[in-house]
Amino acid sequence: MCAVVGVYGCKEASKVAYYALFAMQHRGQESSGISAANGETISLIKKRGLVTDIFNEESFKVLEGKCAIGHNRYSTAGKDSVLDAQPVFARYKLGEIAVAHNGNLTNKLEVREELIDKGAIFQTYMDTENIVHLIAKSQKESLYDRIIDMIKKIEGAYCLIIQSRSKMFVIRDRFGIRPLSLGKLPDGGYIVASETCAFDLVNAEFVRDVNPGEMLIFEKEGQEPRSVQLMEPDYRPCAFEYIYFARPDSNIDGKNVYEKRLKCGRELAKEQPIDVDLVLPVPDSGVAAAMGFAEQIGKPFNMGIVRNHYVGRTFIEPTQQIRDLKVKLKLSPIKHLIKGKRVAIIDDSLVRGTTSRQIVKMLKDAGATEVHMRIAAPEIKYPCRYGIDTPTKEELISNSHTPEEIAQKIGAESVGFLSIEGLKNALGRDREYSLVSFDGDYFAGGCAESLNCSGN
Repeated sequence: MCAVVGVYGCKEASKVAYYALFAMQHRGQESSGISAANGETISLIKKRGLVTDIFNEESFKVLEGKCAIGHNRYSTAGKDSVLDAQPVFARYKLGEIAVAHNGNLTNKLEVREELIDKGAIFQTYMDTENIVHLIAKSQKESLYDRIIDMIKKIEGAYCLIIQSRSKMFVIRDRFGIRPLSLGKLPDGGYIVASETCAFDLVNAEFVRDVNPGEMLIFEKEGQEPRSVQLMEPDYRPCAFEYIYFARPDSNIDGKNVYEKRLKCGRELAKEQPIDVDLVLPVPDSGVAAAMGFAEQIGKPFNMGIVRNHYVGRTFIEPTQQIRDLKVKLKLSPIKHLIKGKRVAIIDDSLVRGTTSRQIVKMLKDAGATEVHMRIAAPEIKYPCRYGIDTPTKEELISNSHTPEEIAQKIGAESVGFLSIEGLKNALGRDREYSLVSFDGDYFAGGCAESLNCSGN
């Protein structure tokens, strides 16, 4: 998951990066960091916690420069430590660099062991540190060529923003698994961010999505970035961005997230209709799908569950005990709407089933006579290795239980999932999507068979 941002050619670059990270706080709440370059040196501030807890006016006196990169962390590799916050900074032969990475390197362990065998000393558990070591150990004379060397050795999902003292390099893997977009700021500078919702807050004009396999090079203020197509694209954007991760007001690779969730709900209703009195969403990511579901079956939609927005996501919590507690802290039913009603409750996904069980119990305690759960995504049967913190195959309830068995386990009258074909209908059949959590197709690793190094 994670959020990355890069700002170039802007007088208050670090402040723009701050607001962009604030807009993308939903992509990670464990830690945040910003590094700024002024042409001579790179300064860095990163800590555990939320964006608003870490940065203040004093921070921006430190983070001076017209180039800034930032990161919100959602951990899939590494540990919950300030050392694992990003950007990752290093001094090496050519000077100083900082790296922000969204994604997951599938060959991180092999690369790490090889680097250790050659004498590398690691300070963190993150796969991102592999990238820094590979750049530092390259024998090439320019940072561009060292980055090419590094790209040849890594596999998996990555949106990378690499900052030197005067330049910024942006790379998206050839599958385009994680989103990345380019915008132009009112003062003529540029911004690159994981989601377009970041552009809205800083009044940036959307230019285009960064292409799969593309590198953008920002090297002179006032100039458009130089584009180099490093790898042959094999476009596989992650379906989970539309289902769960992204903010509804973001456009991911040209498609509005809210509209796609609405269509998922409609497709779900076509495949899994149910005669109920009321359709409720699990807020917030289930809202659009529930609206589409209710519209399709012609039943009332209501916000019958209130969410406390001051409690963090349960999906990313590390222990089941905390996850169980936070469901109660996070969601509260409006009893007078629910009492005596047959209810369809719509959620964006079902992973372990523990949260769903508590939601069903909560609705029945509120007086619902029947609770039918509908999931606006296919059954999650396989772990993801491209940057989603899904558990092991054994922990995924759909890997070992049928929908009927899940309904019994969570106490619902019925459970229904959107099919893979239904998801494709909702997202559009103009491209292939990464559906690894649903179909187990991990396709290739992510490293290009050949790199186009022209344009250096």
